[in-house]
Amino acid sequence: MTSTKKTHKARRGKATSLRKRLRNVSDRPRLSVCRSLTNISVQLIDDLQGKTLASASSLEKDVKGSIEGMNKTDVAKKIGTLVGERAKKAGVTQAAFDRGAYKYHGRIKALAEGAREAGLEF
Repeated sequence: MTSTKKTHKARRGKATSLRKRLRNVSDRPRLSVCRSLTNISVQLIDDLQGKTLASASSLEKDVKGSIEGMNKTDVAKKIGTLVGERAKKAGVTQAAFDRGAYKYHGRIKALAEGAREAGLEF
């Protein structure tokens, strides 16, 4: 097995382990983050019903124009604020933060801070 495959397998294992702990402990919706090299997206997922309650992404048409020229960390914070506002509209005030296999640092941290500023509690 090449080192790249080992790395991907380890990353998947970390994400699965974290997700499993969040599902077992919490009855709150899960705020799941997906980060790529250039974009970031977030979903507020109710695991009991298997439904997405709210979502936000840097790929949305109405968001794309407003984030032009911003650095990636500022974009992540804006997306966090947006998902926090949409969660409030959906009637959700508390969530479990599912960062996946990503470290709580940089863009992930900025997204969480933006969601907190919008009124979402972790």
